[in-house]
Amino acid sequence: MKTRAVTGSIFVLVMLASLLTGTYVFVGFYMFLSLVCLIEFFTLVKTTGLRPHSTIGYVAAIILFFSIAGRFLFQFETKWLLINIPLFFGIFIKELYRKSKLPFNNIAYTFLGLIYAVVPFVFYVSSAFISGIYNLHIALGFFLMLWGNDTGAYLFGVKFGKTRLFERHSPKKSWEGFIGGVFTSMLVGYILSIYFTDYAFYHWMIMAFIISCFGTLGDLVESMFKRSIEIKDSGKILPGHGGLLDRFDGLLLSAPIIFVYLYLITY
Repeated sequence: MKTRAVTGSIFVLVMLASLLTGTYVFVGFYMFLSLVCLIEFFTLVKTTGLRPHSTIGYVAAIILFFSIAGRFLFQFETKWLLINIPLFFGIFIKELYRKSKLPFNNIAYTFLGLIYAVVPFVFYVSSAFISGIYNLHIALGFFLMLWGNDTGAYLFGVKFGKTRLFERHSPKKSWEGFIGGVFTSMLVGYILSIYFTDYAFYHWMIMAFIISCFGTLGDLVESMFKRSIEIKDSGKILPGHGGLLDRFDGLLLSAPIIFVYLYLITY
C-alpha cells in the first residue's frame, strides 16, 4: 500500500508538471506516453503468440502524433500524415513474407494498437488546442474530472457497492460506485466552472458526465482486453499500479468523445 501511495503521488506530480511547464513539454510528454502505451500493447499481444508489426507501428505513431502536434506548435501542414499511407500498406506487404498461420491477426493488432493506444492521446492533446492556442484549463480540467471519477467510484464502491456493474469483465465494479464516480466528477466540474470560465457551467457538467461514462467504459474495455489474454496488469512501469495502459484506461475512450463535444460547441 505504501509503494502504491508513493508511486501515485509521484505520478500525479509528474502529470501536473507536464501540464504547467509549457506547450512543448506538454506535447512531448504525451507523445512519449502514447508510445509507451503502444509498446505495452504490442508486448501484451506478443504473449499470445501473435506478431504485430511493432516497428512500423512505432514509426506510424510518431508521424501521426508529430503531424497533428506540429500543426499546433509550428503551423505544419497535416499533409505529412500522408506518409503513413505507404507505411500502412507496407504492413500487408511485410506480412506476405512472414510464415504465419494467422497473418491478418498480426495486421489487425498492429492497426488496433495505433487506434487504441495512440489516437486517444492525439485527441486529448488536440482538445487542449481546440481554440487554436494551448488551453491549460481543458488539459488540467480533463484529468481532474477523470481522477474525481476514479476516486468517487472507488470510495462509493467500497462503502455502498452491492450491485455488480459488469461482473464478467470487472467483478469489483458496482453501479453504486459508478454513480458515486459521476457525482464526484460533476462536483469537480462544478468547482472548475467557478474558476475556469472559458466554458459555461453546463458545458463543464456535460464534460464531467461524458468523462465518467466513457472513462468507466474505457476501464471495462481494458479489463476485457487483459482477461482475453489472461494477464493482470498491462506492465510494471508503475510499482503498485501496473502499466501505463492501466493508469490511462479512462482516457482511451473519453478523450476522443470530449474532443468531439468541444469541437461541436466551439465551431
